Amino acid sequence: MITDAIVQLFRDALPKGRVTDDQELVRPWTNDWRGKYHGDCAAILSPRSVEEVAAIVGLAAEHCVPLVPQGGNTSMVGGATPPADGTALILSLRAMNAIRSLDPSANLIVCEAGVILQNLHEAAEAAGRRFPLSLGARGAATVGGLISTNAGGTQVLRHGTMRAQVEGLEAVLPDGSILHGLSALKKDNRGYDLRHLLIGAEGTIGIVTAASLRLVPAVTARSVAWAGVGSPEQALALLRHMEAALGDAVEGFEVMSDEILTVVLSEVPGARRPIAGTAPWHVLIEAVTSDPAKDDRHGNQMEDALAGAFQQGKLLDATIANSEGQAEALWKLRESVSASEKAKGPAMQYDISVPVTSMPAFMIDAKRACEAEFPGATAESYGHLGDGNIHFHVRPPRDPSDRGAAWVASEGETVSRFVNDLVVAAGGSISAEHGIGQMKVAELARLASPARLHAMRAIKTAFDPQGIMNPGKLVPLAT
Repeated sequence: MITDAIVQLFRDALPKGRVTDDQELVRPWTNDWRGKYHGDCAAILSPRSVEEVAAIVGLAAEHCVPLVPQGGNTSMVGGATPPADGTALILSLRAMNAIRSLDPSANLIVCEAGVILQNLHEAAEAAGRRFPLSLGARGAATVGGLISTNAGGTQVLRHGTMRAQVEGLEAVLPDGSILHGLSALKKDNRGYDLRHLLIGAEGTIGIVTAASLRLVPAVTARSVAWAGVGSPEQALALLRHMEAALGDAVEGFEVMSDEILTVVLSEVPGARRPIAGTAPWHVLIEAVTSDPAKDDRHGNQMEDALAGAFQQGKLLDATIANSEGQAEALWKLRESVSASEKAKGPAMQYDISVPVTSMPAFMIDAKRACEAEFPGATAESYGHLGDGNIHFHVRPPRDPSDRGAAWVASEGETVSRFVNDLVVAAGGSISAEHGIGQMKVAELARLASPARLHAMRAIKTAFDPQGIMNPGKLVPLAT
C-alpha cells in the first residue's frame, strides 16, 4: 500500500499544491468513464512542468512506487484507472495545459500533454489552421491521452490516426530521464524511433509531457450530407462512388444501423430523422475544401455526386445540410451514439477493426452469429466505414428488473470471447482506437501471436524493469 510516508516524500520533493490526498477530491478520478472499473488511490500528483514530472518519476523509481498517468480520464478500456488495491498513485497531467508555440507557416503547434482537444482546435482555428482529429470526447480528452492511445476519431479516412499527427515528442522515461524530441524532423535515421514506441503505449513505458503536432489549412467550405442505404455493402459502394467523384475532399464517412439511430433519437432532445423515408442503414458524409477558389462549387459537387449515386442505385434517399447549424445537428446524431447507448443500460461494447472490404459482411454476419449464439440478445454496429473501425454492441435480453446487468455479469466474458474470435477469424484487431487498457489484456494474451506478445513484454521490461508504469495495462503478464 501507499503509506503516508510515501506520499510525504512526493510532497517534500515538489512545490506546494502538487500533491492532493483529500479523498473527496481524489475519488472522482479513481473511476473510469464507463463506470466499469473502480480504483483506490492515496493521492494525485499534479506536476506543472516536465522537470516536475521527471522528479516524480525518478522518486517513484527510487522507491518502486507505481504510477498511473491520467489526462481527461475518458478511457473506454480502464486505461487510466488506478488499481483497486491502492498500490499506485495517479500522475495527473491536467495542469500541464500550455500551448507552448504555434507556427502557422510551418503548420506546427507544440502542446503540453494536458491541453484539451477542444482548446487545441480553437487555438489552431484562431491562427487560420486546423488540427485534423476530432472525436466525441473533445471537450475532455487531452493531447497526452490521445497520443498514448493513438486515438482515431472521425477524420482518419483522410488524415490518419493520432500517430500521423505527431511530428515530435517530449516524454519522461521510467528512470526519470527526459526525452527531448520536439524537433519536427522530416528525416531522422538514428535507429529506433522512440516517438512511435511511445505513441499507443498507454503510459506503460514513459509519460508523454508535450508534443509537436501537425496542422493543416483551415476549411473554407464543407458539405455535410446524410444518406439512407439498404445495407453496409451499399454504404461501401457509396463511399467508393463519393471518393471517385470528390477525391480526397471526402473527410468523414460514418455508417450506423437504423436501430442505433432510433436509440439516439430517443435520447437526444429535439433530434429528428434527417431523411423522410425509412432506411435500414444510414451514412453521414462530410467533404471539405481548403481552397477558397473552390468554395462556390463545393456544395454543388456534393449534390451532383449524391445525385449520381442515386441514379446508380447506391443510396435510397439523401439530404444535404444547408447551414452550419444543420451540419452540426447531423454530426450530433453521430457523436451522441455512445452516450445514448450508455443511457439505455448495460451492454457489451467492442471497438474493433477488420479490413475495409470485409467490414460490410462482418457487420451483418457478426450480428446474426451473436443473436443466434445468445438467444434474446441483440447486436448492432456503427463506425468509421472508410478505415474499417466498427463499434459493435451486444445488448442483453430485456430484463426490466436490472436492464440486463445480471446477464452482462454472467455472460459478458463468454460474449467477449465469441465476438473477439469472430474478429480474429476476419483478420481484424480487438482494439481499433480505444486501446487495450485493463479491459482487453486477458483477451490480448489469449489471441495475440507469440511473436507479438514476446516483443511487447521485451519492450516493457527493457524500458520499465520495475514495472511501475501504469501497471496492469496493455502488456499481458507472462504465464
